[in-house]
Amino acid sequence: MHEDVVMLENRISLLYHRNAKSEKYNKELKSRLEEKEQTVKNQSAELHAMHDQLKAEIQLISGRIDETDYILKQKLSDSDKITENRLEKIEGIAGLNKNRITRIEQYLNFESDKNDLKIKSKPQSRQELPESENELYTVSKQAFDAGDFETARKGFKNLINKFPNSAHADNAQFWIGEIYYSEKWYEKAILEYQNVIEKYPKGNKVPASLLKQGFAFLKLGDKANARLILKELVKKYSKSTEAKIATTKLKKL
Repeated sequence: MHEDVVMLENRISLLYHRNAKSEKYNKELKSRLEEKEQTVKNQSAELHAMHDQLKAEIQLISGRIDETDYILKQKLSDSDKITENRLEKIEGIAGLNKNRITRIEQYLNFESDKNDLKIKSKPQSRQELPESENELYTVSKQAFDAGDFETARKGFKNLINKFPNSAHADNAQFWIGEIYYSEKWYEKAILEYQNVIEKYPKGNKVPASLLKQGFAFLKLGDKANARLILKELVKKYSKSTEAKIATTKLKKL
């Protein structure tokens, strides 16, 4: 019996030690599991935070893309409108030269009635015109300054016919327009100024011809065409003296 008791005590002691070791192991295992669980929770929280941040950034970028897309579409729309307006203005200016003559001819019935129109000028002078280019221009200009419009007109036309490549040709054509303007035949003056613009586009009388065309239309009461021509003058010859005069005139229209 004594030996049995000793053996039993030894077994109990061994089981106690094993149980103690098992509890220690379980505690360590539980502690490690808790640490890993906490680590996983922390990592999960960080991932959620990163996900929320990325989601917010994506929404922000998406909003900026939508805003940029809207702005681009708006600018393209505005650009299309500006281009369309510019094209309309260009087409209007391009057709202005042709339309202004057609309108004048229709307004006056110029083609059918031109033989019935009389020029208000002084009686024709008997002054003989020289044959040389420079003298012909000088004498014609002197006649114009003196108010002898018929002699001046004849001289300038002769110069253009005989010397079409003359350096005075554009000036001669301009003075013909001035003669009709002085005679208050504004419709015919506009046509003569138009010859300067079309035949001598690089000459120095183009700005003056545009200006006087605008004034002639004003004399006829046609403010719409006058405004278009004066604006064309200001745009193409902005630094000229005629452009400054046109700008001042436009402010009053």
